Amino acid sequence: MSGTTPRDHPHPHPGPPEENATGSPPGRSPADGPPGPPAAPLRFGYGTNGLTDLRLDDALNLLADLGYAGVGLTLDHMHLDPLAPDLASRTRHVARVLDRLGLTVTIETGARYVLDPRHKHGPSLLDPDPQRRADRVRLLVRAVHVAADLGAHAVHCFSGIRPNDTPDDVAWKRFADALGPVLDTASDAGVPLAVEPEPGHLLSSITDFHHLRQELGDPAPELLGLTLDVGHCQCLEPLPPADCVRAVAPWLRHVQIEDMRRGVHEHLPFGDGEIDFPPVLAALATGGYQGLTVVELPRHSHAGPRLAAESLDFLRRAAATAAKEAAAPPPAATHAPPPTAVAAEGGTP
Repeated sequence: MSGTTPRDHPHPHPGPPEENATGSPPGRSPADGPPGPPAAPLRFGYGTNGLTDLRLDDALNLLADLGYAGVGLTLDHMHLDPLAPDLASRTRHVARVLDRLGLTVTIETGARYVLDPRHKHGPSLLDPDPQRRADRVRLLVRAVHVAADLGAHAVHCFSGIRPNDTPDDVAWKRFADALGPVLDTASDAGVPLAVEPEPGHLLSSITDFHHLRQELGDPAPELLGLTLDVGHCQCLEPLPPADCVRAVAPWLRHVQIEDMRRGVHEHLPFGDGEIDFPPVLAALATGGYQGLTVVELPRHSHAGPRLAAESLDFLRRAAATAAKEAAAPPPAATHAPPPTAVAAEGGTP
Protein backbone atom coordinates (compact mmCIF):
# COMPACT_ATOMS: atom_id res chain seq x y z
CA MET A 1 0.00 0.00 0.00
CA SER A 2 2.84 2.26 -0.89
CA GLY A 3 2.45 5.86 -1.96
CA THR A 4 -0.64 6.68 0.11
CA THR A 5 -1.20 9.07 2.98
CA PRO A 6 -2.45 7.24 6.10
CA ARG A 7 -5.73 8.15 7.65
CA ASP A 8 -5.60 10.12 10.87
CA HIS A 9 -5.62 7.58 13.66
CA PRO A 10 -7.51 8.57 16.82
CA HIS A 11 -6.21 5.54 18.78
CA PRO A 12 -9.65 4.60 20.10
CA HIS A 13 -8.43 1.35 21.64
CA PRO A 14 -6.12 1.90 24.63
CA GLY A 15 -3.61 -0.72 25.69
CA PRO A 16 -4.36 -3.09 28.56
CA PRO A 17 -4.74 -1.49 31.99
CA GLU A 18 -1.35 -2.73 33.16
CA GLU A 19 0.44 -1.03 30.24
CA ASN A 20 0.56 2.36 28.61
CA ALA A 21 -0.52 2.92 25.02
CA THR A 22 2.68 1.45 23.60
CA GLY A 23 2.67 -1.62 25.83
CA SER A 24 5.40 -0.42 28.21
CA PRO A 25 5.01 -1.05 31.95
CA PRO A 26 3.70 1.92 33.94
CA GLY A 27 6.32 4.25 35.32
CA ARG A 28 8.85 3.34 32.63
CA SER A 29 9.30 5.27 29.41
CA PRO A 30 9.95 3.25 26.25
CA ALA A 31 12.97 5.51 25.76
CA ASP A 32 14.49 4.06 28.95
CA GLY A 33 14.91 0.72 27.19
CA PRO A 34 15.41 -2.64 28.88
CA PRO A 35 17.89 -2.72 31.75
CA GLY A 36 21.28 -3.54 30.32
CA PRO A 37 21.18 -6.82 28.34
CA PRO A 38 24.16 -7.42 26.04
CA ALA A 39 23.62 -6.53 22.40
CA ALA A 40 22.71 -9.48 20.18
CA PRO A 41 24.10 -9.65 16.63
CA LEU A 42 21.40 -8.72 14.14
CA ARG A 43 20.55 -10.95 11.18
CA PHE A 44 19.59 -9.10 8.03
CA GLY A 45 17.34 -10.42 5.30
CA TYR A 46 15.74 -9.14 2.10
CA GLY A 47 12.13 -9.53 1.05
CA THR A 48 11.34 -11.50 -2.09
CA ASN A 49 8.53 -9.02 -2.79
CA GLY A 50 11.36 -6.73 -3.85
CA LEU A 51 12.84 -9.38 -6.16
CA THR A 52 9.77 -10.42 -8.15
CA ASP A 53 11.61 -10.27 -11.49
CA LEU A 54 13.90 -13.09 -10.35
CA ARG A 55 13.14 -16.79 -10.11
CA LEU A 56 13.04 -17.82 -6.46
CA ASP A 57 16.18 -19.98 -6.68
CA ASP A 58 18.02 -17.10 -8.34
CA ALA A 59 16.83 -14.66 -5.66
CA LEU A 60 17.96 -16.95 -2.84
CA ASN A 61 21.37 -17.48 -4.42
CA LEU A 62 21.75 -13.73 -4.90
CA LEU A 63 20.99 -13.01 -1.24
CA ALA A 64 23.38 -15.70 -0.03
CA ASP A 65 26.14 -14.43 -2.32
CA LEU A 66 25.66 -10.89 -1.01
CA GLY A 67 25.97 -12.08 2.58
CA TYR A 68 22.41 -11.90 3.85
CA ALA A 69 21.50 -14.19 6.75
CA GLY A 70 17.97 -14.87 5.56
CA VAL A 71 14.96 -14.00 3.47
CA GLY A 72 11.44 -12.71 3.95
CA LEU A 73 9.63 -15.09 1.59
CA THR A 74 6.31 -13.76 0.29
CA LEU A 75 4.15 -16.62 -0.99
CA ASP A 76 3.09 -15.40 -4.43
CA HIS A 77 2.42 -16.70 -7.92
CA MET A 78 6.09 -16.30 -8.91
CA HIS A 79 7.64 -17.47 -5.61
CA LEU A 80 6.43 -20.75 -4.06
CA ASP A 81 2.86 -20.25 -5.25
CA PRO A 82 0.67 -21.42 -2.35
CA LEU A 83 -2.25 -22.26 -4.66
CA ALA A 84 -0.41 -24.21 -7.38
CA PRO A 85 -0.14 -28.03 -7.42
CA ASP A 86 2.64 -29.93 -5.65
CA LEU A 87 3.16 -27.34 -2.90
CA ALA A 88 4.66 -29.95 -0.57
CA SER A 89 7.31 -31.05 -3.06
CA ARG A 90 8.11 -27.48 -4.06
CA THR A 91 8.44 -26.56 -0.39
CA ARG A 92 10.87 -29.42 0.16
CA HIS A 93 12.96 -28.10 -2.73
CA VAL A 94 13.05 -24.62 -1.21
CA ALA A 95 14.01 -26.11 2.16
CA ARG A 96 16.97 -27.86 0.53
CA VAL A 97 18.08 -24.64 -1.18
CA LEU A 98 17.81 -22.63 2.04
CA ASP A 99 19.78 -25.28 3.91
CA ARG A 100 22.51 -25.42 1.26
CA LEU A 101 22.84 -21.63 1.24
CA GLY A 102 22.66 -21.25 5.02
CA LEU A 103 19.66 -18.89 4.87
CA THR A 104 16.94 -18.61 7.48
CA VAL A 105 13.42 -17.54 6.57
CA THR A 106 10.24 -15.78 7.66
CA ILE A 107 7.04 -16.39 5.69
CA GLU A 108 5.18 -13.27 4.55
CA THR A 109 1.63 -13.23 3.23
CA GLY A 110 1.26 -9.76 1.73
CA ALA A 111 1.11 -10.77 -1.94
CA ARG A 112 -1.15 -8.28 -3.70
CA TYR A 113 -3.20 -10.50 -6.02
CA VAL A 114 -2.47 -14.09 -5.05
CA LEU A 115 -6.10 -14.77 -4.05
CA ASP A 116 -8.02 -12.24 -6.14
CA PRO A 117 -6.63 -11.03 -9.49
CA ARG A 118 -8.88 -7.95 -9.44
CA HIS A 119 -8.63 -6.63 -5.88
CA LYS A 120 -5.36 -5.81 -4.14
CA HIS A 121 -4.90 -7.85 -0.95
CA GLY A 122 -8.39 -9.28 -1.39
CA PRO A 123 -10.13 -10.98 0.15
CA SER A 124 -9.09 -9.95 3.65
CA LEU A 125 -9.99 -11.29 7.07
CA LEU A 126 -12.54 -8.46 7.26
CA ASP A 127 -14.45 -9.31 4.09
CA PRO A 128 -18.24 -9.22 4.62
CA ASP A 129 -18.59 -12.50 2.72
CA PRO A 130 -17.74 -15.39 5.08
CA GLN A 131 -16.68 -17.58 2.15
CA ARG A 132 -14.15 -14.99 1.02
CA ARG A 133 -12.88 -14.58 4.57
CA ALA A 134 -12.46 -18.34 4.64
CA ASP A 135 -10.28 -18.13 1.51
CA ARG A 136 -7.86 -15.84 3.37
CA VAL A 137 -7.94 -18.10 6.44
CA ARG A 138 -7.05 -21.10 4.28
CA LEU A 139 -4.14 -19.20 2.77
CA LEU A 140 -2.80 -18.29 6.21
CA VAL A 141 -3.19 -21.85 7.47
CA ARG A 142 -1.32 -23.06 4.41
CA ALA A 143 1.38 -20.45 5.08
CA VAL A 144 1.82 -21.80 8.62
CA HIS A 145 2.32 -25.31 7.26
CA VAL A 146 4.90 -24.01 4.76
CA ALA A 147 6.63 -22.10 7.55
CA ALA A 148 6.84 -25.21 9.71
CA ASP A 149 8.29 -27.24 6.82
CA LEU A 150 10.91 -24.54 6.18
CA GLY A 151 11.77 -23.99 9.86
CA ALA A 152 10.66 -20.35 9.60
CA HIS A 153 10.86 -17.89 12.49
CA ALA A 154 7.27 -16.66 12.06
CA VAL A 155 4.35 -16.15 9.70
CA HIS A 156 3.49 -12.54 8.93
CA CYS A 157 -0.06 -11.33 8.31
CA PHE A 158 -2.22 -8.19 8.53
CA SER A 159 -5.87 -7.29 9.10
CA GLY A 160 -6.90 -5.64 5.84
CA ILE A 161 -8.89 -2.45 5.34
CA ARG A 162 -12.17 -2.09 7.22
CA PRO A 163 -15.06 -2.16 4.72
CA ASN A 164 -16.87 1.18 4.59
CA ASP A 165 -20.19 -0.19 5.84
CA THR A 166 -18.68 -2.21 8.71
CA PRO A 167 -18.63 -0.68 12.23
CA ASP A 168 -15.35 -0.88 14.14
CA ASP A 169 -16.65 -3.30 16.77
CA VAL A 170 -17.98 -5.67 14.10
CA ALA A 171 -14.69 -5.49 12.20
CA TRP A 172 -12.61 -6.29 15.29
CA LYS A 173 -14.79 -9.27 16.18
CA ARG A 174 -14.65 -10.51 12.58
CA PHE A 175 -10.86 -10.19 12.60
CA ALA A 176 -10.43 -11.98 15.92
CA ASP A 177 -12.80 -14.79 14.92
CA ALA A 178 -11.03 -15.29 11.60
CA LEU A 179 -7.64 -15.56 13.31
CA GLY A 180 -8.87 -18.37 15.57
CA PRO A 181 -8.17 -21.33 13.26
CA VAL A 182 -4.90 -19.75 12.12
CA LEU A 183 -3.71 -19.45 15.72
CA ASP A 184 -4.78 -23.04 16.39
CA THR A 185 -2.67 -24.21 13.46
CA ALA A 186 0.25 -22.01 14.52
CA SER A 187 0.08 -23.44 18.03
CA ASP A 188 0.14 -27.01 16.73
CA ALA A 189 3.02 -26.20 14.37
CA GLY A 190 5.07 -24.26 16.93
CA VAL A 191 5.32 -21.23 14.61
CA PRO A 192 4.31 -17.78 15.90
CA LEU A 193 1.87 -15.60 13.98
CA ALA A 194 3.29 -12.06 13.64
CA VAL A 195 0.62 -9.45 12.90
CA GLU A 196 1.74 -6.28 11.13
CA PRO A 197 0.20 -2.85 11.79
CA GLU A 198 -0.37 -1.51 8.28
CA PRO A 199 -1.23 2.15 7.55
CA GLY A 200 -4.84 2.45 6.46
CA HIS A 201 -5.82 -0.98 7.80
CA LEU A 202 -8.07 -1.78 10.74
CA LEU A 203 -4.97 -2.75 12.70
CA SER A 204 -2.70 0.15 11.79
CA SER A 205 -0.72 0.92 14.95
CA ILE A 206 0.99 -0.58 17.96
CA THR A 207 -2.01 0.48 20.04
CA ASP A 208 -4.25 -1.52 17.72
CA PHE A 209 -2.03 -4.58 18.15
CA HIS A 210 -2.60 -4.44 21.90
CA HIS A 211 -6.33 -4.11 21.28
CA LEU A 212 -6.20 -7.31 19.22
CA ARG A 213 -4.42 -9.04 22.08
CA GLN A 214 -7.28 -8.08 24.35
CA GLU A 215 -9.86 -9.28 21.83
CA LEU A 216 -8.12 -12.67 21.72
CA GLY A 217 -7.67 -13.04 25.47
CA ASP A 218 -3.97 -12.06 25.53
CA PRO A 219 -2.30 -15.07 23.87
CA ALA A 220 1.34 -15.71 24.71
CA PRO A 221 3.86 -13.76 22.59
CA GLU A 222 5.21 -17.12 21.43
CA LEU A 223 1.88 -17.62 19.65
CA LEU A 224 0.65 -14.12 18.74
CA GLY A 225 3.50 -11.71 18.11
CA LEU A 226 4.13 -8.51 16.21
CA THR A 227 5.66 -7.70 12.85
CA LEU A 228 7.14 -4.22 13.28
CA ASP A 229 7.79 -2.25 10.11
CA VAL A 230 10.31 0.42 11.06
CA GLY A 231 9.17 2.70 8.25
CA HIS A 232 5.58 2.55 9.49
CA CYS A 233 6.79 3.78 12.88
CA GLN A 234 8.25 6.85 11.19
CA CYS A 235 5.09 7.27 9.14
CA LEU A 236 2.44 7.32 11.85
CA GLU A 237 3.45 6.25 15.36
CA PRO A 238 3.67 8.91 18.10
CA LEU A 239 7.06 7.57 19.25
CA PRO A 240 10.32 7.64 17.27
CA PRO A 241 11.17 4.31 15.62
CA ALA A 242 13.84 3.32 18.16
CA ASP A 243 11.41 3.91 21.02
CA CYS A 244 8.78 1.83 19.19
CA VAL A 245 11.27 -1.05 19.05
CA ARG A 246 11.88 -0.86 22.78
CA ALA A 247 8.16 -0.57 23.55
CA VAL A 248 7.21 -3.77 21.70
CA ALA A 249 10.27 -5.90 22.51
CA PRO A 250 8.34 -8.62 24.41
CA TRP A 251 6.07 -9.26 21.40
CA LEU A 252 8.51 -8.72 18.54
CA ARG A 253 8.66 -11.72 16.20
CA HIS A 254 9.48 -10.17 12.81
CA VAL A 255 10.98 -6.86 11.64
CA GLN A 256 10.69 -5.14 8.27
CA ILE A 257 12.96 -2.19 7.58
CA GLU A 258 13.23 0.56 4.98
CA ASP A 259 13.33 4.35 4.93
CA MET A 260 10.17 6.48 5.09
CA ARG A 261 8.93 10.02 5.69
CA ARG A 262 6.50 11.22 8.31
CA GLY A 263 2.89 11.01 7.16
CA VAL A 264 3.62 9.36 3.79
CA HIS A 265 3.32 5.59 3.43
CA GLU A 266 5.98 5.05 0.78
CA HIS A 267 8.73 2.45 1.21
CA LEU A 268 12.01 4.13 0.28
CA PRO A 269 15.60 2.95 -0.17
CA PHE A 270 17.87 3.78 2.75
CA GLY A 271 18.92 7.42 2.74
CA ASP A 272 15.86 8.64 0.82
CA GLY A 273 13.71 9.18 3.92
CA GLU A 274 14.02 10.63 7.40
CA ILE A 275 14.90 7.71 9.70
CA ASP A 276 18.03 7.70 11.88
CA PHE A 277 18.93 4.01 11.69
CA PRO A 278 21.80 3.43 14.19
CA PRO A 279 19.47 4.01 17.20
CA VAL A 280 16.90 1.63 15.69
CA LEU A 281 19.45 -1.14 15.18
CA ALA A 282 20.87 -0.52 18.66
CA ALA A 283 17.39 -0.90 20.15
CA LEU A 284 16.87 -4.19 18.29
CA ALA A 285 20.24 -5.53 19.40
CA THR A 286 19.99 -4.56 23.07
CA GLY A 287 16.38 -5.74 23.22
CA GLY A 288 17.48 -9.27 22.42
CA TYR A 289 15.54 -9.61 19.16
CA GLN A 290 16.38 -12.99 17.61
CA GLY A 291 14.49 -12.96 14.29
CA LEU A 292 15.31 -11.53 10.90
CA THR A 293 15.42 -7.82 10.08
CA VAL A 294 14.16 -7.85 6.50
CA VAL A 295 14.51 -5.06 3.94
CA GLU A 296 11.04 -4.27 2.57
CA LEU A 297 11.06 -2.55 -0.84
CA PRO A 298 8.06 -4.03 -2.69
CA ARG A 299 7.94 -1.29 -5.35
CA HIS A 300 11.59 -1.64 -6.36
CA SER A 301 11.91 -5.05 -8.01
CA HIS A 302 13.14 -3.37 -11.21
CA ALA A 303 16.33 -2.53 -9.29
CA GLY A 304 16.20 -5.42 -6.84
CA PRO A 305 19.71 -6.90 -7.19
CA ARG A 306 21.38 -3.49 -6.93
CA LEU A 307 19.25 -2.37 -3.99
CA ALA A 308 19.79 -5.67 -2.18
CA ALA A 309 23.55 -5.08 -2.33
CA GLU A 310 23.31 -1.40 -1.36
CA SER A 311 20.86 -2.10 1.46
CA LEU A 312 23.06 -4.68 3.16
CA ASP A 313 26.05 -2.34 2.94
CA PHE A 314 23.99 0.46 4.49
CA LEU A 315 22.69 -1.72 7.32
CA ARG A 316 26.13 -3.06 8.14
CA ARG A 317 27.52 0.48 8.34
CA ALA A 318 24.58 1.61 10.48
CA ALA A 319 25.04 -1.38 12.81
CA ALA A 320 28.77 -0.62 13.12
CA THR A 321 27.95 2.98 13.99
CA ALA A 322 25.48 1.80 16.60
CA ALA A 323 28.03 -0.55 18.14
CA LYS A 324 30.69 2.18 18.18
CA GLU A 325 28.36 4.62 19.88
CA ALA A 326 27.37 2.00 22.46
CA ALA A 327 31.02 1.30 23.29
CA ALA A 328 31.99 4.96 23.62
CA PRO A 329 32.48 6.21 27.20
CA PRO A 330 29.78 8.54 28.47
CA PRO A 331 30.57 12.24 28.20
CA ALA A 332 32.04 13.90 31.26
CA ALA A 333 29.51 15.53 33.53
CA THR A 334 29.23 19.27 33.12
CA HIS A 335 27.44 21.86 35.16
CA ALA A 336 24.53 23.37 33.33
CA PRO A 337 24.58 27.16 32.95
CA PRO A 338 22.03 29.06 34.97
CA PRO A 339 18.63 29.19 33.26
CA THR A 340 17.90 32.14 31.02
CA ALA A 341 14.77 34.08 31.82
CA VAL A 342 11.95 33.52 29.36
CA ALA A 343 9.90 36.46 28.21
CA ALA A 344 6.36 36.53 29.52
CA GLU A 345 5.02 35.81 26.04
CA GLY A 346 7.06 32.59 26.09
CA GLY A 347 8.82 30.71 23.35
CA THR A 348 10.99 31.72 20.44
CA PRO A 349 9.66 34.37 18.07
